[in-house]
This record gives sequence, structure tokens and C-alpha cells, in this order.
Amino acid sequence: MAGKDRKKQLARQRYERQQARLEAERARARNLRIAGAAVAAVVVIGGGSAAAFALNKDDKKDGAKPEAQATQSKAKPGECAYNASQDQGALKDGSKPPAKPAYAGAVKATLKTTQGDIGLTLDGAKAPCATNSFAFLASKKFWEGSHCHRLSTSAGLQMLQCGDPTGTGQGGPGYKFANENTQGAKYGAGTLAMANAGADTNGSQFFLVYGNSQLPPDYTVFGKITSGMDVLQKVAKGGIAKPGDDGTGEPKKKVTIQDVTIAGK
Repeated sequence: MAGKDRKKQLARQRYERQQARLEAERARARNLRIAGAAVAAVVVIGGGSAAAFALNKDDKKDGAKPEAQATQSKAKPGECAYNASQDQGALKDGSKPPAKPAYAGAVKATLKTTQGDIGLTLDGAKAPCATNSFAFLASKKFWEGSHCHRLSTSAGLQMLQCGDPTGTGQGGPGYKFANENTQGAKYGAGTLAMANAGADTNGSQFFLVYGNSQLPPDYTVFGKITSGMDVLQKVAKGGIAKPGDDGTGEPKKKVTIQDVTIAGK
């Protein structure tokens, strides 16, 4: 092959590789199922770069059948519908949060972890059902001993995903509920949001945004991080143990949830 033709071929191959990488980034940003969500793949929450991982609850294994949309029954005005779902690690007693939300305003919470405490303020006004569920699971000690299974450190998605009792990305509480507070939602640093496997499949997985994130408004924002950003930054700097195809994975600095407390409870 002539030298000029060889140079052209190499240039074309470089261009094609660049385009493939760009498309992968776009796909990650689109899919960002922050997997958390218990059943299908955070954000989430679930799991790469601008994350092609559906911030979704469970990262479904190849060949697994997709779960039906979570909310078969509609909530009555002023109430929440928590519909049963088949989740790994579900509450053994099959209990669900009360249909009537327990909070209508700001709720203080603390996520105690082996890497340090993270302070949260839940938004019971804009996301009453997510706040209600979070407080309910905290009262059940549902997350005690579980670890945050997905970290993303890419320029397009910087978040830590927690809330799966199995630590696999496939676990959940045994119920699902509808999205809230997503219209025009932004996921900047300090955002606390639900991971899901698609619309209205929220469960127990959630994600904590510690930096930049480029996500579509598909994830329920139900609060903000009020302290402990240094904890998240420390975990992020530690890196990812074994990045998956989407660039996300379990953090090298293991984050185990010791307790979740709700102020006044």
C-alpha cells in the first residue's frame, strides 16, 4: 500500500474511533438509568461516562425479562400508590409505606456510612411519595449493612448510587411508585434523586450527585445534600474498582451504609 493511501486509511480509522467514542458517550447520557432503581438497571439508581447506564435500580442480567411498569394502580388525590414488585432483597414482611405521605415539607436525614456522614434534606412538598418511602425504609433499617454499588466519575456524570440491599444493582424493597418532581429537573452537584429502570419504577435505590451531571429529566428529585460532599469527593477520588462497559462500577473506597436516620424519628 502506497504511503499516502496508508496515511488516509489510518486517518479514517482514527476518525471512526472518535465517532464511536462520541456515540458511546451520547448513549451513556441518554440511558443513564442511574441504576438504582431496583429493577432494571441508577441512577441510578440503574449504571459510565455520561453514563449509558440507566440510573436504574437493577441492572438486569442478559436474558432477564423486563419488568412491567411499576404503577398498576393510580394514587388517590393526596395519596401515594406503592405497587408490589418482585425484587431481590425485598422487605421480608412485604410491608409498604402508608398511602398518605407522612411529610408535607422539608425533612432532615442523615446517611451514616463507613466513609463518613452525609446530611440530607428531603423535599416532602415536591416529592411527597419519594420522601415518604425513604423515611419508611429508614425506619425499617432497610439499608443497614448495604453498600453503595455504583460510582460514576466521568465528566458527564458524577454520582454515587446507593440503596440496593443486595449490592448488585438488582435489589429493591418489593414495591414501586411513580415519578415526581421531574418537570424541568436539573441534576447539579448536591442533588438527591431516585434511580429507576424507566418511568414510574422507583423503589429503594437513589443517587447522590457530587459534581457535574448531564441527565434527562427522568429521575425524581426528592432532596439535596446539605453536608458530606467531602465524603463523596473522597470516594470519587479513590476511583472505581472494576469499571463496567459503561465506565461505572463499585467504588474502590467501599461505602457501607451503617444507618439512615430521620430527624425526630
